[in-house]
Amino acid sequence: MLVRMRVLFLLLLVFSSLAIAGDKKKILLPAYVLKARTVLVLIDPDVGTSMTSPLANKTAQEDVEKALMKWGRLTPVLEGQPADLVITVRKGSEKLVQPTIGGEPTNDRPIIVQQTDNSIRIGAQQGHPVGAPQTTPQDTKPHAQMEAGPPEDVFLVYNGSRGPRPDGTPVWHYMAKNGLRSPDVPAVAEFRKIIEAAEKEQKGKP
Repeated sequence: MLVRMRVLFLLLLVFSSLAIAGDKKKILLPAYVLKARTVLVLIDPDVGTSMTSPLANKTAQEDVEKALMKWGRLTPVLEGQPADLVITVRKGSEKLVQPTIGGEPTNDRPIIVQQTDNSIRIGAQQGHPVGAPQTTPQDTKPHAQMEAGPPEDVFLVYNGSRGPRPDGTPVWHYMAKNGLRSPDVPAVAEFRKIIEAAEKEQKGKP
């Protein structure tokens, strides 16, 4: 059985010099984040499917979308639709390295039905999203691999104007144990806090 070792960019977050989520000393958010109204939530395209919890990432994706809908500031959209922001999620396994299945379409969701206390979202996605990179046969063939990454849940925010597949450095990130836990989803709660704090700080400037 083919086993591959994939060292994810996510692992670098543990030692990176990025701004720490929730830093109260200085709030640095670009204007486009404060102006954003639409968001695309994806499972991190670089992660595989957990052998022990195969639905963990999909569940986290849906829980984040529901939390965003409940917040009401950002409207989740389907892949292929314009989005001001792109958020990627990865459910932690509490291990630095774990066996996963790679080469599977982690963000393939033909039908979506989500309901919160005051709204319902129904959507469908067909075919290959416009702007998404084409995969090669070896990319789409399921294979076993050893995957490295932070043991905690990870929530990354990117500029959506760069396309549906995030690249480069995230503008904001949150990494914590149970950070994507339903129903409260602490990652979304912290993102909301920092946006509201940034707006308050902006209003206080002369």
